[in-house]
Amino acid sequence: MSEKMNSEFPVTAMLSEAREAPQVVARLLESNAALCRDLGARLRASPPPFAVTCARGSSDNAATFAKYLLEIHSGLVTASVGPSVTSVYSARPRMRDALFLAVSQSGRSPDILHLANAGREDGALTVALVNDSTSPLASTCEVVLPLHAGPEKSVAATKSFIAALAASLQLVAHWSQDQALLKALETLPDVLAKAASTDWSAALPMLSKVDDLFVVGRGVGFAMAQEAALKLKETSGLHAEAMSAAELMHGPWTLAGDHFPILVLSQRDETLSGVNDLVTKLNEQGVPVIVAGAAEGPAKVMLPSVENIHPFVAPIALIQSFYPLVNAIAQARGRNPDAPPRLRKVTETV
Repeated sequence: MSEKMNSEFPVTAMLSEAREAPQVVARLLESNAALCRDLGARLRASPPPFAVTCARGSSDNAATFAKYLLEIHSGLVTASVGPSVTSVYSARPRMRDALFLAVSQSGRSPDILHLANAGREDGALTVALVNDSTSPLASTCEVVLPLHAGPEKSVAATKSFIAALAASLQLVAHWSQDQALLKALETLPDVLAKAASTDWSAALPMLSKVDDLFVVGRGVGFAMAQEAALKLKETSGLHAEAMSAAELMHGPWTLAGDHFPILVLSQRDETLSGVNDLVTKLNEQGVPVIVAGAAEGPAKVMLPSVENIHPFVAPIALIQSFYPLVNAIAQARGRNPDAPPRLRKVTETV
């Protein structure tokens, strides 16, 4: 159990907040259902020609998940636009009639506000996925989908990140009226509760001792690789780099080896056969591989996961399982995951 893995360490705010995610998501799904039904109807009546995402940090990882959902499930070309194009370069990207998604925990970063305001002035449908519904971002955007995560004290975002994933999935489900996805959405809180209690302690000995790591994902799961790598950097001082399973083969895997393992996060969808091939090839090269999710192969460590769930839900379950592990890794390395050096909870970039 994840509780056993962390029992030898003090309970942190990060771990406590990660454990709240199933309840947060249940609250979000109930509270935002009508908002998403109305927004979905509006998007079906007037389909946007493309979508824009705007975010930083963990929120940008959540925006990556939204991008894959929109492009795979809705066929909508989606671009992540750097906020600095307006805040620093004073450029005005043309976003008329686009769907503009701003994702933020605080809703207070000036550069995010600049781009959101530019999108609204140019005629985009601006939607904020934000935890603070009284924030300037919430006031700037036309539609607000609150994350309902409540106060989050740890610098490392956990429950608010999972809430942003759930909000993106809920929006796409109601927009598409995909009955299978809507049904899967109803199971999400229970899936997360199961995922929170899975035992990933088998990865702790290896990951608490290395200094370099690739975290690999693909498709809708790539955002979880980004998030896991970020959390390993900020909480544990471990140099972790997110990598697509496809991109890893183009050169970066030459870095991997005994002291540079690979954590593979996978879901049961069209990417699975390629990920399985990658795990096999890495093993043949003598690279230590930790596998979580649906992938199979001769991995050094196989981590348990929640089975028989929708492939769009599976990545969210994986990151829920990962948070207790990274909390333990940080403390095993003598670090406080709640207060990483030189970081603050709210980072206001311009």
